[in-house]
Amino acid sequence: MTFIKEIISNKALTLPVLSWFLAQFYKFLQCLVVNRKIDFMKFVSSGGMPSSHSAISVCLAAVMGIQYGFGSGVFALSAVFALVVMSDAAGVRRAAGKQAALLNKLANSTREFRAEKDLKELIGHTPVEVLAGAALGILVALVFA
Repeated sequence: MTFIKEIISNKALTLPVLSWFLAQFYKFLQCLVVNRKIDFMKFVSSGGMPSSHSAISVCLAAVMGIQYGFGSGVFALSAVFALVVMSDAAGVRRAAGKQAALLNKLANSTREFRAEKDLKELIGHTPVEVLAGAALGILVALVFA
């Protein structure tokens, strides 16, 4: 029982997970309001506003800074990790999404080749989506840490 209590009271674990959940819940609500349909896949899908990857990694860095000081090695490690995650979300994964869109367009314009289904295009984030996720992560850390 102590093990579970320790996990639940570990803010470096629970708060980043909360920020991830809030980002995904926002995407779920947005889909519900805009498209008038319930899509539970929004809780596990990547891409869109805000970036849950940015939220979870920045929240972790903020919690580490609050708990151990912003001059600590553990904050530096988590901050660098967050920068790598955000760079990947707005760079590599966004580029992969653009390539998927182009490949889908090419595949759907020819009769010689038909894919079983289109490639997923929304896998990365715009810089605004990344910043919104980062802001959400900081906000969760400041409010609950």
